[in-house]
Amino acid sequence: MNVAVIGAGWAGMAAAVGLAQAGIAPTVFETARATGGRARAFSGHGVQGEPLVLDNGQHILIGAYAESLRLMRQVGVDVDSALLRLPLALVFPDGTGLRLPDLPPPWDALLGIARARGWQAADKLALLRTAALWRVHGFRCAPGTTVQQLCAKLPPRLMAEFIDPLCVSALNTPSQEACGQVFLRVLRDSLFSGRGGSNLLLPRTDLGTLFPETAAQWLQARGARVHTGRRVQALARTAQGWRVDGELFDAVVLATSSTEAARLARAAQASLPAPEARALDAWATTAEALRFTAIGTVYAQAAPGTPAVLPQPMLALRPGPGQPAQFVFDRGQLGGPAGLLAFVVSDAHGERDTLEAGVLHQAARQLGLAGLRPVQTVVEKRATFACTPALQRPACALAPRLWACGDYTQGPYPATLEGAVLSGTAVAHAVASLRSAGTAL
Repeated sequence: MNVAVIGAGWAGMAAAVGLAQAGIAPTVFETARATGGRARAFSGHGVQGEPLVLDNGQHILIGAYAESLRLMRQVGVDVDSALLRLPLALVFPDGTGLRLPDLPPPWDALLGIARARGWQAADKLALLRTAALWRVHGFRCAPGTTVQQLCAKLPPRLMAEFIDPLCVSALNTPSQEACGQVFLRVLRDSLFSGRGGSNLLLPRTDLGTLFPETAAQWLQARGARVHTGRRVQALARTAQGWRVDGELFDAVVLATSSTEAARLARAAQASLPAPEARALDAWATTAEALRFTAIGTVYAQAAPGTPAVLPQPMLALRPGPGQPAQFVFDRGQLGGPAGLLAFVVSDAHGERDTLEAGVLHQAARQLGLAGLRPVQTVVEKRATFACTPALQRPACALAPRLWACGDYTQGPYPATLEGAVLSGTAVAHAVASLRSAGTAL
């Protein structure tokens, strides 16, 4: 069986690995020169011109990302050394905030909330009461409910220092717009999925090595072809199968961005019968209707030779006017050079220069670091889809032997690495099942 996977981001590489595990050596096409999509590594330079390997965004995983961790191990990544595992903590530079102990749920959350610094007793009781109600109702809410409406009875401080940062980091959508049901699903699967599910997993290597580049090497060693720097222009179905830029395949997986997948879907319409062409057009329309939000990552560096400048690898920050970041990571404690920090601006607005200036001002005000120098500012303008209530997301099945996978396709999660790889694995199983069932190709 000959299968094309168009796109080598995390979803595409997950699909390709799944196919290879089923005995199918896929052909992968990627427009960029490197694999990884929106979670990839690139080369940069420090303040003294020294070479650095940076990521196009500071990503984290959590312990509940079972499929991501399985795939990493499958392709040979030593997960224990590649990821720093820490109990969930939303701690601010002044030491206030929430830090969960290493206990099984729900005891970790109960004790963590009870010990949270800077919260009044009434705040803690309100959060415990609200969380208990969510659990009683099976982590379900009425359709159309936003996160802000879901948490309307919580005190303002809890909204500002717990719900808002958690929401914008998980859904990249402000709480007044974010889908309450997806937020509850994320909370359920992270906080109540078992011991360690809520743990933060901070990469100690670049994102390419963490999965996509390592997966590409693993695939090539098993007979798969991985073509980078090649954008697919034409997709059409013939009596023999699907043609990708003239090359014949039995099946095709679109693992690109939603807009690129819609372009290829529309390109394929002319080769399909009218009913299938109309279905493909409807799919493309749904994909094109998604609204996207940006994430900015500002890398800044302290003076050469400076030791770790944060008390821990990750801190929460208080965003406000002219201070846009919600989190800061000490890359020096994560395998990078000492003094290199990564500031994350979720739901980012404005130009790179504005974000950079705001982050440096914020570092001086909230961290007491006035001597930071900017290294690189990365803004992914279409980083994630806006995860709003009752959002219609495109299905994975487009037409016979044509699928799509990605964090934007139908699924329970927002735009996360785990959502991406889950969709890729599911599509790989669907493709492989055709051969297993002896379906005519």
